[in-house]
Amino acid sequence: MTEPAIAATGTKAAPKLVLENIVKDFTGRRHKTVRAIDGIDIEVGDGEIVCLVGASGCGKTTLLNIVAGLEQPTSGGVTIDGEAIVGPGPDRGMVFQSYSLYPWRTVSENVAFGLECIGMSRKDRAERVQELLGIIGLGRFADNHPKELSGGMRQRVAIARALAPEPDILLLDEPFGALDAQTRRAMQEFLLLVWQRTRATILFVTHDIEEAILLATRIYVLSSHPGRVVEEITVPFGTNRGPSVLRDPRFLDLRDEIQELLTTQVER
Repeated sequence: MTEPAIAATGTKAAPKLVLENIVKDFTGRRHKTVRAIDGIDIEVGDGEIVCLVGASGCGKTTLLNIVAGLEQPTSGGVTIDGEAIVGPGPDRGMVFQSYSLYPWRTVSENVAFGLECIGMSRKDRAERVQELLGIIGLGRFADNHPKELSGGMRQRVAIARALAPEPDILLLDEPFGALDAQTRRAMQEFLLLVWQRTRATILFVTHDIEEAILLATRIYVLSSHPGRVVEEITVPFGTNRGPSVLRDPRFLDLRDEIQELLTTQVER
């Protein structure tokens, strides 16, 4: 199995995604301008999982929407491999907290949707869908509909659908937030397995500190009102992570450090 291009020391790979001096203003009540994001700089290296962590209102989802091309920044820019983002595109796949599957389509048809959009032939679509269903362990559910699946299984399908067109970046907006604790842990392990198998570059939004440390190669801690980068943290674990990481003293120290950073921001 080929591993992502991330050294065990957590060394950053060459930048794949760059957010430079991102500012986002919204118009509030009485036409008053509210600054949601203020001068954020973020880099995601090729093959990394980078997590954005912060309390509600820090602009995590807004940042993800800007990268997806669903929103435009007030100022600043976003590039992938040096090319400016000006709108949505097949080079970015996005997975939301809600499953967002088409209920009238089967599992295989949901996974194939993006491939249809880019005009892939029926034969190639079938091969790609079969490959992805094997990776997510749902090959025998290919002909089932979403209502026949558990929450964790539906989110696996959503991730496979986002990965199907082989996007440059996978954007995940708290994708496990609606799951129970046991299913959430299983999905975290699943995502790590998918990452190791596909070498995907992932930008992941979460408010769960332990989830961020378990998954990420690097973490950006964001302040609230407006969102700014408080700290960039390199996670000192390699690509092969298991439950033992949760008991590592470095894991516990990082958890406490990030919690203190977030608590300090709330108290200000």
